[in-house]
Amino acid sequence: MVESSQPISADDVARHYDQLDRFYREIWGEHVHHGLWETGRESADEAVRAMSHFVAAKASLVPGAEVCDLGCGYGGTSRLLAEEYGARVTGLTVSPTQQRYASEVTQTPGNPTYLIEDWMRNRRSDGAFDALIAIESTEHMADKLRVFSEAARVLKPGGRLVVCAWLAGDALKRWQVRHLVEPVCREGRLPGMGTEGEYVAWMEQAGFVLKEQLDVSAKVARTWPICAWRFMIGLVRRPGYLRFLLDARNDNRIFALTMMRIWVSYRTGAMRYVVFVAEKPS
Repeated sequence: MVESSQPISADDVARHYDQLDRFYREIWGEHVHHGLWETGRESADEAVRAMSHFVAAKASLVPGAEVCDLGCGYGGTSRLLAEEYGARVTGLTVSPTQQRYASEVTQTPGNPTYLIEDWMRNRRSDGAFDALIAIESTEHMADKLRVFSEAARVLKPGGRLVVCAWLAGDALKRWQVRHLVEPVCREGRLPGMGTEGEYVAWMEQAGFVLKEQLDVSAKVARTWPICAWRFMIGLVRRPGYLRFLLDARNDNRIFALTMMRIWVSYRTGAMRYVVFVAEKPS
């Protein structure tokens, strides 16, 4: 695992998303995750929804299923699962800004429910959920084995776990670690970025049975050139973007550079994107 050279806490993660709230929503929208381009002809909005539908299919959802959306962001996927699949969704985030936005735009009170909760100190009951999804959120937590042990605890026997994860490539070169993956961890507020083999080991140690490991790196990488281009347009058209970058009080302003690092990381194989599907034994 490639670890950040600086310690990252849940508060650091929350501040990252709170400070960058405007940029995330204006540049990418309420789905704070990669898009999935199956044909290459999808718009960015279609691609991010395609990722949510892909995850829903892998979770084998049925109407009335109890679902935990770990790291729900602005609740885009949570709402899609509730409205289009009939699931009852509990979304967890450490960002008060994200939780407030998600609650304000939800049309059906109580479903989804959005909670400000650190997964490492979560208060979910044993066997509470039929499915648990984690779209690009496990990277923000240091103790990955505990992440999956808690997932196993809150899932019912036979429950499904679907994890979409940013991964470090295998056999990284020194320059890839120094100039790409470690800075992405530090600047993106990720305590560490594991490899595919490490994720498999952590899930199996937590008691899960792996069903699928799907490398979709080539189908998601287009996310970052789009984000970078939209950010550059914002610099020209919206004075607030430049003011934010020049204000030293915003310790997350470096993420403008991080977007470029991630783009190059995918192009060079320093980073991968894998969807894991696992099941808690019955």
